[in-house]
Amino acid sequence: MICLSSLIAPAFYKAHREIEKGEYTHYFFAGGRGSGKSSFISIEIIYGMMNDQNANAVALRKIGNNLKDSVFEQLSWAIEMLGLENLWEEKTSPPRLTIKKTGQKIIFRGGDEPRKIKSIKFRKGYAKFIWYEEADEFGNMGEIRTINQSLMRGGDKFTVFYSFNPPKEKRHWINTECLIERHDTKLFKSTYLDMPKDWLGRQFFQEADLLKKTHPKAYDHEYLGIAVGGGGEVFENLNIRAITDVEIESFDKISRGLDWGYAGDPLHYCVNHFDKTRRKLYIFYEIQKKGISNFKAAELIKEENKQKGIVICDSAEPKSIAELCFLGINAVGAKKGPGSIEYGIKWLQSLEEIIIDPKRCPNTAREFTEYALESDGMGGYKGFYPDKNNHSIDAVRYSRQFDMDMVKVR
Repeated sequence: MICLSSLIAPAFYKAHREIEKGEYTHYFFAGGRGSGKSSFISIEIIYGMMNDQNANAVALRKIGNNLKDSVFEQLSWAIEMLGLENLWEEKTSPPRLTIKKTGQKIIFRGGDEPRKIKSIKFRKGYAKFIWYEEADEFGNMGEIRTINQSLMRGGDKFTVFYSFNPPKEKRHWINTECLIERHDTKLFKSTYLDMPKDWLGRQFFQEADLLKKTHPKAYDHEYLGIAVGGGGEVFENLNIRAITDVEIESFDKISRGLDWGYAGDPLHYCVNHFDKTRRKLYIFYEIQKKGISNFKAAELIKEENKQKGIVICDSAEPKSIAELCFLGINAVGAKKGPGSIEYGIKWLQSLEEIIIDPKRCPNTAREFTEYALESDGMGGYKGFYPDKNNHSIDAVRYSRQFDMDMVKVR
């Protein structure tokens, strides 16, 4: 086998070590054109199978017809680059790659044929490696989880790869999903700038430089893999990242807000800090629950709000506010009036950054990222902010009413 380090770009050395040690189960690889992610994954799968006789693999695309010209060719390339052609058998109809000596297989399936995925069986071993190429083509993470539940059986250790070029829309499910911090999941980002120049060739870099000069936004998306936005996103100033305990200890401008749940909607409670000088809002604590009583909500709020700071609530439910006060919460109603929603959202848009910790506040991160104007059906957008999936946004607005000039919107 050819030396592995000569086939992996230095940008992926850390990823290789973590995969080899089995440190995570799910690996998201995001990047634009020429970022090396698919080449790296194909090398890892072939290398991993050659070093574990119980390891098989399943490679998937959303549409089965796209398999042969993408993942099949990519994995065949990896076999050739590793100098293993004589040890593998290749069949094209249906596509299949097999290690001759052990019978280990790479099976190819389309997400549009779920029955064929459920019927996958291996004579020996299990599907240790699973690869979703162009993972953003799938409908949502729930669709992928259903497939994983069928494939992730019969083994102790699995490695699941998700490779994709981030869609333009920041609210696209895969752009938000890969930001959710989990102990078994790792996100890697790469661009063509991380690759050795001779791997891509001079012309590739010339094309990239030309697009950078003529259409910088298209360059950011196509070559740097940045979700530049599709035009309808409400908040362009989001920074979804971990907020450390050290940062939180330094916060001194903390506010709390609460949006009531009703019918099928959840109650949402938020805690945040506002750096007025730098105009940065840090959102680092949330409670979001459906079907919760005011008594239980008060118990949960007390666990966080030990200093009995003011909780600014949606004033639409004065009885609930009174009940929270009776239960020991320093609750007050938010000031509301004509234009208050629009003014509050515009104030949030005007900030330098809205920093949200996706692990501490997963629902807040999702709602702020996905919140967008609705299409008018004619290529534009409706001229109002939608009143749905905005529980955290409302709670944050209430919490910061004293930082806004509310006189203007009464």
